[in-house]
Amino acid sequence: QVQLVESGGGLVQAGGSLRLSCAVSGGTFSKYTMGWFRQAPGKEREFVAAIHWRGGRTTYSDSVKGRFTISRDNAKNTVVLQMNSLKSEDTADYYCAADRSAPVVTYTTSGDYDSWGQGTQVTVSS
Repeated sequence: QVQLVESGGGLVQAGGSLRLSCAVSGGTFSKYTMGWFRQAPGKEREFVAAIHWRGGRTTYSDSVKGRFTISRDNAKNTVVLQMNSLKSEDTADYYCAADRSAPVVTYTTSGDYDSWGQGTQVTVSS
């Protein structure tokens, strides 16, 4: 059984930065495509970023491209989301997710990820 635990959320002013981490235990982390999703109050969960298990190819939503960076450390079983130039619209609960199917492609829909963390709250004040 795989477990995902996020950390690093908090309150930050617009224009500031936050670094979210996700620690993964169980299974073979190096074979997991990892993703970050977020859900704002009253809205559906949306894709933020993902990093492929093979080669580390990254994918971003248009809303965060150029501001957020996803990375992974297979030796530490962690995935990090560095968030810069934060905006009030980035306020949401952020979730780490794993696609353990060793996919060829990187999926951006939540239904393609089979394991989830409990989420960490990010609040950006304007």
